[in-house]
Amino acid sequence: MNAGNSEREKTEPMSPTDNELMEDVRDGRVERLAVLFERYQIPLYNFFLRLTGNRAASEDLVQEVFMRVLKYRAGYLSESRFNVWLFQIARNAHVDHLRKQKGTVPLDDLFAEAPSRELPTGAAYEADREAELVRRALDRLPVQKREILVLFRFQNLKLREIAELMGIQVGTVKAQVHRALKDLSRIYLDLQKGNVS
Repeated sequence: MNAGNSEREKTEPMSPTDNELMEDVRDGRVERLAVLFERYQIPLYNFFLRLTGNRAASEDLVQEVFMRVLKYRAGYLSESRFNVWLFQIARNAHVDHLRKQKGTVPLDDLFAEAPSRELPTGAAYEADREAELVRRALDRLPVQKREILVLFRFQNLKLREIAELMGIQVGTVKAQVHRALKDLSRIYLDLQKGNVS
């Protein structure tokens, strides 16, 4: 045995992958779901918040996703990528949420905060203004375009993962991302110029 191997043996064991954890959950070690929850609760919350614009609904949807993971754990296949499987469940939960909703509140209304007593500095004001315009522009995109942008830009899923998740070809995902970004850019510029209220 060489020195390199003995040093590796002394280090902590590698943490299990998402797939290994989900296989454990599937096989009855449901307590392992807590680790997956810790890893994915914030990305899922952000995913839902960008789609719904509602903090309470986003929190509820995260809980719903993990309830479904527990419920459908027997259907998890070892060759699946956990993040793709999880976001498929998240997409389904979001669709069910939309079906239950009669009216929606625009994202820009939900992100409006009470005015601060302190006036922001020039750079901070400009950054806040731009972030607000991006949120408003994202809110004006159709749900499908918003969803693909959130998965690609904010959840950092790879094109092939999105293709697998949506059951479409990678080239189709590329085209949809391109069109969604183009539409987002157009809406953003219109908002910036004050052409859209």
